[in-house]
Amino acid sequence: MSARKLKFKTELNQLMDIIVHSLYSHREVFLRELISNASDAIDKLRYEALTDRSLAGADTVWQIKLIPDKEAGTLTISDNGIGMDEETVIRELGTIARSGTKAFLARMKEGKDPSAPELIGQFGVGFYSAFMVSEKVRVETLAAGEGKTAVSWESAGKGDFVVGETTRDGHGTDVILTLTEDAKAYLEGWELRNLVKRFSDFVEHPIVLVTQEEKDGKQETKEETINTQKAIWLRAKDEIKDEDYANFYKHVSHDFADPLHTIHYSAEGALEFKALLFLPAQRPFDYYTADPKPRVQLYVNRVFITDACENLLPQYLRFVKGVVDSSDLPLNVSREMLQDNPMVRKIESNLVKRILGALDDLKTKEYEKYVKFFQAFGATLKEGVARDYANREKLAALLLFQSTRTEDGKYLTLDDYIGQMPEEQKEIYYLCGDRIGALRQSPYLEVIKDKGQDVLLLDEPVDPFFAESMGEYKGKTFKAIDQGALADAPAVDEAHTQAYEKLVKRLSEELEDVKEVRLSSRLRESASCLVADEGQMSAQMERLMKQFGGGGGDAPRVLELNPDHAAVKAVLALYEKDEKSEDVLELGHLLLDQAVIAEGSKIKDPGAFARRVNLLITKQGA
Repeated sequence: MSARKLKFKTELNQLMDIIVHSLYSHREVFLRELISNASDAIDKLRYEALTDRSLAGADTVWQIKLIPDKEAGTLTISDNGIGMDEETVIRELGTIARSGTKAFLARMKEGKDPSAPELIGQFGVGFYSAFMVSEKVRVETLAAGEGKTAVSWESAGKGDFVVGETTRDGHGTDVILTLTEDAKAYLEGWELRNLVKRFSDFVEHPIVLVTQEEKDGKQETKEETINTQKAIWLRAKDEIKDEDYANFYKHVSHDFADPLHTIHYSAEGALEFKALLFLPAQRPFDYYTADPKPRVQLYVNRVFITDACENLLPQYLRFVKGVVDSSDLPLNVSREMLQDNPMVRKIESNLVKRILGALDDLKTKEYEKYVKFFQAFGATLKEGVARDYANREKLAALLLFQSTRTEDGKYLTLDDYIGQMPEEQKEIYYLCGDRIGALRQSPYLEVIKDKGQDVLLLDEPVDPFFAESMGEYKGKTFKAIDQGALADAPAVDEAHTQAYEKLVKRLSEELEDVKEVRLSSRLRESASCLVADEGQMSAQMERLMKQFGGGGGDAPRVLELNPDHAAVKAVLALYEKDEKSEDVLELGHLLLDQAVIAEGSKIKDPGAFARRVNLLITKQGA
């Protein structure tokens, strides 16, 4: 294989420039990222070797070596992990395929976020942090297995890289950094010890500092293990400082903020395992675009198995990060077997119980902290209501809502809502839409507010699905106030029914896109509104289905008219003057368009709407 010069992908080229020139104040993280990559490479090979003994011997001593060379000005991070072949080198070091890359670039270019330099870990670009301290980076790697060829990769981070053949004794990877002049402090043993202690002390594999010392006129190589190696989740709680927890969280999550809450416990009895889990303080920028599967790491007797066991945690708890170490799972268990392993399901049930309990404690004891967490991850918890029937009520109790009685940005729980319900109210009223501000002005609220009752205002895309899945809570049924009849609304009086009977019949027959027209008992100040029949898809649900590429056409809804509103009375007067007047139909269309706007939907024919408004203006001036 002859050496080949290749170009970085465009996005990576931009990213490299940003890393080198914009992230300088946080450049010490390069060592943590490269050590983490080396640790992952060892874990991968240990796992593969469980079923393929030819890849690594049972007596293999797993190590990560730090080799500073002051004379050459280089720092080498070496591991004896799984290594890479040429295809993998080009794919992993020449491109970034993760969906967060564009968002990362956009965020960095904005330059508005004071935490921007800390975003690097959230987007899987840890390897490239090496260029913050290097004028050149060289990688020499050999994939584990028979008949493999060692590969080199070299770049100065200027837009291209060179791939070729090299030689290496044994599988693994060497990352050789030619340090810039102002980064030579990272060649000092004391500085490397300090950074390892600060960021990587908990890494399971020995991190060995290799230095040269002169003794009796001769150069001798000294190797010193500089991390404790003891897995943090196996240590007693009283031995661990908050700083240790924070550093471990940053290692497993690639977040730069401290965790919001830590869950550290040992399960004993029929099933034994240890868990160290974290609730994040902030939502990653790629949270809704990245793979939504949970990524808690599973170990068996300290041997890394996988971070992609879908049954270790349910999808709606995918924000949780951390480690689970079990002594009861067989060491040779495969990823496929894990998904249906009854022991894993028992662990999952235990973890879910602990996490939901921790969230409830946080809500009860540290409410303001919980509000910030809920603002970031509340929508994900709502997914759990539909996915996890067994824990549906526990999840519902954790949810926070804005309502017609709360101030903007303030919340209540379902228990709060039920506790303040009037005795005659039997249902939990809610209204879904796109914005809280618009929902507060909705005509659907008028009769509810008139009776002194409260309505939950739901403005997230998941809310219609959540409310439908929830169904009821503690014996109170969820009721969308824009669907069907309201049990507490008074009936339309007989005098109005008789007065409007013929007008309502004509509009029902001639207005397109409505199932029928009827007089409303839910309106007080507005002239009209559209109502879905009981069980029919709401307007908000229809809009969401269209956004997601599903659903058919709009289902015809009922147009309700307020018989006491001046505009509706005027239409009635016009009809009584001339039952065949086309203006009656035009104004009926105008009332329909108003109702469409009020529910948050788009008018089908804006030109016709403008014409009808002009007609109304003209007649007013006549």
